[in-house]
Amino acid sequence: MTSPPLTNHPLTNLPILWTDASAVAATGGRATRPWAATGLSIDSRKIAPGDLFIAIQGPNFDGHAFTAAALAAGAAAALVSRVPDDVPADAPLLIVDGDTLDAMAALGQTSRAACGARIVGVTGSVGKTSTKETLRHVLAAQGATYATEGSLNNHWGVPLSLARLPADSRFGVFELGMNHAGELGPLSRQVRPHVALITNVEAVHLEFFDSVAAIADAKAEIFEGLAPNGVAILNRDNAQFDRLAAAARARGLSRIHSFGTADGTDAQLLDLTLGATSSAATARVHGQTLSFTVAMPGRHWVMNSLGVLLAVAALGGDAAQAAQSLATLNPVKGRGVRKTVTLADGGTFTLVDESYNASPAAMAATLGVLGNLPVAEGGRRIAVLGDMRELGDTADALHADLAGPLLAAGVERVYACGPHMRVLFDRLPPDRRGAWTESSRDLAPIVADAVRANDVVMVKGSLGSRTGLIVDALLTLDTAQNAAKTPATTNTANPPDTANGPRG
Repeated sequence: MTSPPLTNHPLTNLPILWTDASAVAATGGRATRPWAATGLSIDSRKIAPGDLFIAIQGPNFDGHAFTAAALAAGAAAALVSRVPDDVPADAPLLIVDGDTLDAMAALGQTSRAACGARIVGVTGSVGKTSTKETLRHVLAAQGATYATEGSLNNHWGVPLSLARLPADSRFGVFELGMNHAGELGPLSRQVRPHVALITNVEAVHLEFFDSVAAIADAKAEIFEGLAPNGVAILNRDNAQFDRLAAAARARGLSRIHSFGTADGTDAQLLDLTLGATSSAATARVHGQTLSFTVAMPGRHWVMNSLGVLLAVAALGGDAAQAAQSLATLNPVKGRGVRKTVTLADGGTFTLVDESYNASPAAMAATLGVLGNLPVAEGGRRIAVLGDMRELGDTADALHADLAGPLLAAGVERVYACGPHMRVLFDRLPPDRRGAWTESSRDLAPIVADAVRANDVVMVKGSLGSRTGLIVDALLTLDTAQNAAKTPATTNTANPPDTANGPRG
C-alpha cells in the first residue's frame, strides 16, 4: 500500500495535511486503502470535500452513526474505532483501537511536533475569541499564520485544531477555554505555547467556582504547558493580576509582561479616543510609542489589542506593523457584526449582533458601545438581552446590576428573555420595558414587530439563551436585494464539536 506525497491534492489543489501512511504512523491504526486528506472535521454537517471525518463519541451523539453521510458528502476518509454497518466495504477508513478522541489527540501531537511555528495560547474570561482573531489578523500580515477556527477551545476543539496545524506555519494562535478547574492545564500541555496571553479574569462560570480568585487559579493552568523560557502576558488593570503573576512565577516563569494603564506596564495605554465605529489610541509598547486605530468600537477592544501587541513582539513579530494592521480588523460573527436592515417601508435600522455569548463584564462593555452609537431622528437605542448562564447563586444579582449600564447607555427599550433577565426587566423604569418572555423563540417575533426606522438594536445573550434566533428574525425583515442570508446560530441537533458550547 502506497501513499501520495505530502504536497497538494490533485483534485482540489489544497495542501495535504494527512495521508493514510502519516495517520497510521501517528495513531497506530490501520488504513483500509490509500487516501489523502486536506482537512479534518468532527461534524458531518460541515464536511468539505477532502476532509478526514473523525467519528467522535459525544455525550449525545456517536459520530459513527454519521460516518456514511460524511463519506457521501465528500470526506476523503473516516477515522473510526469500528466499522458502521452502513459504510461500504471499500470505504477509505482509518480504524483505531480504543477511543477516536485519543486518536485525534495523537494526530494533534504529531502535527505540533512537526511544526516549527511560534505558538501563542489565549485564554481569559472575556474576549478570548476576539483576541485570537485579532492575533490571526495582525500576524497573517507577517507570515503564514494558523489559528483556531471559531471557538474550538475545549477537549475536542484543541486536539482537532492542532491536527489541522500546517507544518509550514510561522505562527500559531490557539484559544483555550474552560468552565471547571483542571480543564485548562491538559489543553495547554497539548498546545505547548511559547506565549500565554490571559485577557482578564471576571465573574463568569460562578456556578462552578467559589470565587473569582478560584477562576484566576483555573486560568493560571495555562502556564502548565508554557516552557520555562516562555512569556506570560497579563492584564495589569485586572484585579487578579497579582494572583496570576504569582502563579506564573511559581511555575518558574520569569518573563511576565503586562498591559494596561498603569506606569511600568510593558504596553501602557497613553491616550484613547472612543468613536462609534472605531477607536484611536496611543500606547507605549516596550518603550516604543505607537499611535494606531482599532477598527472596532469600545475600550475593551483597545485594551485587548495591547496584549496582542505584546504577544506579537514575544513571538518574534513586528509590534509596530501589527499596530497598523489593527485598522483593518473585521468583527467576528456574533461578536459585534453590524448590519443595516431595510424595512418594507424603505426605512432602515442598525442591527448589532452580539448574540454569541455573554457575561457581566462583556454585557457592560457592549452596552457602553451601544451608548456611543449615533441614533438618527425618530430612532431608539434598543437592547435585546438573553440570560447570562453559569453564574450560580449570584445570577439574579448580576443580572439586576445591568440596570445601571443600560440606563447610562441611554437605552430606551429593553426586550429580555429568560428567568434571570426577568429580575433585570422588573428593575427597569416602566418606560424602558419593551417585553419579557421565557424564551428567545417567544421574544423573536415581538422584537421583529417592534423595530422601526432609525432604531439601533443590539442583541446579546449567552449561547444557551439562543438569542441568535432573534438576530435571524430581525434579518428576515431585510427587503434589500443584497440582504445577507445568515444561518441560524444554534442547532438543537448539535454534534460533538458544539454540544457543550463555548468555554470561558
